[in-house]
Amino acid sequence: MELEIGSVVRSKAGRDKGKLMAVVAIGEKTVALCDGKEHRLEKPKQKNPRHIAPSKTVLDAGAMATDRSLKKALAILESKGSQT
Repeated sequence: MELEIGSVVRSKAGRDKGKLMAVVAIGEKTVALCDGKEHRLEKPKQKNPRHIAPSKTVLDAGAMATDRSLKKALAILESKGSQT
């Protein structure tokens, strides 16, 4: 699956293992991820693409406009995933 800005991914490795995050930038060897809480939009987490599991969900620009809206959108997705 191809990553794009706004893609929702789950971390597979590191101290943030299992967390949902959104892709905010894609580099040659790393992907910049934010969750709106620990890793804010001003200072995203750099992660190796092998250490993330992409999902089919892509957030729109409105959901990624602020840390608060990003955190809320990811919380909604997390709650939907835990209900199944």
